[in-house]
Amino acid sequence: MTRPPAVAGHFYSAEPSKLSSDVDSMLAAERAEKMRCRACMVPHAGYIYSGRVAAAVYARLEIPARLILIGPRHYPRGSSLAILSSGAWETPLGDAPIDAALAEKISRAFPLLREDAVAHGSEHSLEVQLPFLQRAASGWTFVPIVLGPVRYEQLAELGRAVAAVIRAETEPVLLIASSDMNHYESDEITRVKDRKALDRITALDPQGLYDVVRKEDISMCGYGAAVVMLEAARGLGAAHPELVRYATSGEINGDLSRVVGYAGVVIR
Repeated sequence: MTRPPAVAGHFYSAEPSKLSSDVDSMLAAERAEKMRCRACMVPHAGYIYSGRVAAAVYARLEIPARLILIGPRHYPRGSSLAILSSGAWETPLGDAPIDAALAEKISRAFPLLREDAVAHGSEHSLEVQLPFLQRAASGWTFVPIVLGPVRYEQLAELGRAVAAVIRAETEPVLLIASSDMNHYESDEITRVKDRKALDRITALDPQGLYDVVRKEDISMCGYGAAVVMLEAARGLGAAHPELVRYATSGEINGDLSRVVGYAGVVIR
């Protein structure tokens, strides 16, 4: 199965040369030394809003040949624990192949995952990462996982399962969590709320992140993916989180009354 792009022409350009130029210019604007990381978190809005935050992360990464992408399922269709284990995802820049062997190992380690094309079909949280990865590196394969409403215990269990699978591999695997931060409150309120969530992320505290998002009513759409990522990163011995960049949509459109927050984090 080849999954066609769902948001090309909306979140990013559907024209290959324009898309390549857009992504390349954002990556080239970053002057960071590349590093090998265990995991990272990137936003997933339209490139005009969150692209430079995502680029700040991708420009720093040594991108290995195997990737796991985990993000939220924004639409109430399909499984709340959905994986795809074969085929490829099409973008205007070409096909991104799924790592069938790695996906099978993750599914065996965490049997609650369901093979579900419906959950992935119109979801943008993972799709918008692919053109960045395609321009930043070549020859990689990936495993896509999207999450609906899931209890903390299941998120933590999935994170531990992912860590166990990665530890058993002989070559590096990068775990990418896709999430935007607080939605549709003022810039001032959003920055306060996002700081509380980011403090837990940079403390490598998955339970703390889950709790503060719920307690403080932080509308961070991919907090489940971030919890999985943090649990896995801890299991892999990661100890060096870094907030690379933070921004809000108000910095782009000038409307500070109703913004979305975007954060880029790397974990070594």
